[in-house]
Amino acid sequence: MNKFSMFATATATLLTVGSLTSSVFAADYNLKFAHFWPSSSGVHTGFETWAESLEKASDGRISVEFYPAQTLAKAPKSYDAVKNRIADITATVQGYSANRFPLTQVVELPGIASSAAQGSCVIQSLYDESLISKEYDDTHVLFLFTHGPGDIHTKDKAIETPADLAGLKVRRPTTVVAEMLEGLGAQPVGMPAPNTYPSLQRGVIDGVAMPWEAMKSFRLNELATFHTELGLYTLSFVVTMNKDIYNSMPDDLKAVVDTHSGMDWAQKQALVFDDLDTLGREEAVKAGHSIITLDGGVNNPAWKPVLETATNNYLGALEDKGMPARKVYDRAMELSKTCL
Repeated sequence: MNKFSMFATATATLLTVGSLTSSVFAADYNLKFAHFWPSSSGVHTGFETWAESLEKASDGRISVEFYPAQTLAKAPKSYDAVKNRIADITATVQGYSANRFPLTQVVELPGIASSAAQGSCVIQSLYDESLISKEYDDTHVLFLFTHGPGDIHTKDKAIETPADLAGLKVRRPTTVVAEMLEGLGAQPVGMPAPNTYPSLQRGVIDGVAMPWEAMKSFRLNELATFHTELGLYTLSFVVTMNKDIYNSMPDDLKAVVDTHSGMDWAQKQALVFDDLDTLGREEAVKAGHSIITLDGGVNNPAWKPVLETATNNYLGALEDKGMPARKVYDRAMELSKTCL
């Protein structure tokens, strides 16, 4: 055999072995995970931690490929992307799909949570107790969580009283938050979080309603230098999976997915948000921004009447449609005392 033939034989052997090796170690399920946070954000890192644990627990039979920053599906379309199998998993805001998760959005109302850990305990408990679970019948929910307190951050004006908001265009995440802002005198403008930086930069909006985490994740501390802390709302999120994919898995892999679901992982992701809230606030303090912390938060006398009205209006509107909104709200308030 000449040298060329020996080389060709050796190469063919290596290719065959390589092919066999990759087929042996290839994942049974390659899951596409879509979300809207930047890949550089701590939130994305939290999801990576979840994925790494899932892959390890499945002995590599499940792998996760990320599509951050809306690269696979726009934020408002993420839930449907999973339902229709464009993505296999998503982390998204329920309120981006208006009127689709009305009982879940009860958690957004003021006074329910003062941290992501507390809010996540509340919302995951509501789901586990089947008070809101029917809203997710078209996908397989992994876990639910919330961010920390949503505050008001503005570009050119300090906000101390509701009167200071008069006429200001403020980004709102959902219609629930929009009603609160409108009652306070602002002009709410709906948009997903990734769109806020250019909108604030160009003057399309004057400020945002967001937690400190988002001020860091979406670089908004570069533009908004006035911050009013009141805990206006708590936004809810869901990490959910295509139902058909989950149902197609063998029982042992379903069990692995199940151990990466529920309260344990809701709390792990919540801690990511609480840590990022601290970092986002520290960033603003270091930059010398104006930070106003309202005495009593949402119970401040100047703000409380409007926020109570918005709460009652939301619950009343759902009750008029035959939904048990006050039952969910009352249970959320009970849970908030035990989820501390």
